Amino acid sequence: MAPLILYPAIDLKDGQCVRVVRGDLGQATVFNSSPADQARAWADGGFHWVHVVDLNGAVEGKAVNAKAVEAILEAVSIPVQLGGGIRTLADIERWIEAGVSRVILGTVAVREPEIVREAARLFPEQIAVSVDVRAGKVAVQGWTEDSDLDAITVAKRFEDVGVSALIITDIDRDGTTMGFNVEAFGAIADAVAIPVIAAGGLASVEDIVKLKARKGTPIAGAVLGRALYNGDIVPAEALKVAA
Repeated sequence: MAPLILYPAIDLKDGQCVRVVRGDLGQATVFNSSPADQARAWADGGFHWVHVVDLNGAVEGKAVNAKAVEAILEAVSIPVQLGGGIRTLADIERWIEAGVSRVILGTVAVREPEIVREAARLFPEQIAVSVDVRAGKVAVQGWTEDSDLDAITVAKRFEDVGVSALIITDIDRDGTTMGFNVEAFGAIADAVAIPVIAAGGLASVEDIVKLKARKGTPIAGAVLGRALYNGDIVPAEALKVAA
């Protein structure tokens, strides 16, 4: 059985490492005022990737927490995937040149899919698509707006263009530690050939066990957020189960 890759999340708001509930920036809990220190802690904990999102950037449509991202890139040698406010090929190129291993595109995947296709051609294996789902529809612009598209429709746009992963976020559960909706993630994994990374609601190591045990196309990875920060998930235990 293939290992499940775990992505500890660092969500950036106003230069700090925070967790929010269902994307509400007004309900941000600060967990570390130094995102670089937090990234080092996850690397020291044995994780092989870090998942970074510029929350302010996602809403504003441009990089807002660039200094914090740069500090993270300097702090750790493990690969970093970055999303939030990345809307143009110039943005993508800038971050890849800065050392980001994988750039995550969400809003443009809905509004300007040709940018994603061109990016995947120019930067093979370095582009991921974020599909953020609320009540069955894909949300954009830092989850402040809803589209009329469902997740599988958006995902299928990028079959065979070289996108390295789909990061599927269950907004209704994000930041709640309610547990993963394993079947919802699985349905998307079964529908497309692109590897799926599950995000939103992870509560315990048991969720990782369930993801791995699911029949059908394997889920490639999972993003760990609040449960990791709260101490409900111990890194070593999670990594052991995922492997």
